[in-house]
Amino acid sequence: MRGNRVVAAGCFLPITLGTDVSKALGTRHRAGICITEETDAVAIIVSEETGTISVAIHGKLETHIDMGTLRDMLTDLFAESKKEKR
Repeated sequence: MRGNRVVAAGCFLPITLGTDVSKALGTRHRAGICITEETDAVAIIVSEETGTISVAIHGKLETHIDMGTLRDMLTDLFAESKKEKR
């Protein structure tokens, strides 16, 4: 992190083998989708090329998310999760 910006990140994750995934999506997006297929994780994927934000939940990918929408999505998800734990 540098300030409020991610400048570098890396890890090795399995990638989805789903045939319905766009061929335009790269390894980062495929790994984000896969981790949410196999776990209860929420993956936030930032394109290295364009800086656009995508979110994967339960194996589904939403692309071109703006910061306000991302905040709302995460607030809703974690508020819902907190209610379920009660």
